[in-house]
Amino acid sequence: MLAGVAVPASAALVEPEPLRLAAGCALGWCLLALAWIDARELRLPDALTLPLLLGGLVEAALLEPSRALDRSIGAIAGYAFFRAVAAGYAWLRGRAGLGAGDSKLLAAAGAWLGWQALAWLVLLAAMAALALILIDGYCRGRINASRRVPFGPFLAFATWLMWLLIP
Repeated sequence: MLAGVAVPASAALVEPEPLRLAAGCALGWCLLALAWIDARELRLPDALTLPLLLGGLVEAALLEPSRALDRSIGAIAGYAFFRAVAAGYAWLRGRAGLGAGDSKLLAAAGAWLGWQALAWLVLLAAMAALALILIDGYCRGRINASRRVPFGPFLAFATWLMWLLIP
């Protein structure tokens, strides 16, 4: 019965656990805020990335204790991987190319999704970023290698999509 209306068993709605629903809403709104801020200001503030990281670990401990280790490893691996990429880029190009905020956001994504999802998440985010850059370059008639592109919105998009798709 849904709001006084009988619903056939085949059309019954599956109600998510209230805590998981609240956690998913917090994740989504935080990712949206981070994407917006990074798109406008080219920065991902610690005031949002660090609580998001902690929230993923707490959500795992409370709702999925069997995955808490995977998600802790995901947080560490996500941060370490992007810091290594940033260091390698800076060494090769002589300038920064990936900010610490991106590393913290990938760490948060690892805390929410687990280490197993990180490779797919980075691939999805990179493909989305590349598609937007190519479309923008086609529309404007040029692609500039020195153009700064915020990667946070693409990480946020990929994280949210994978959160919705991974059971």
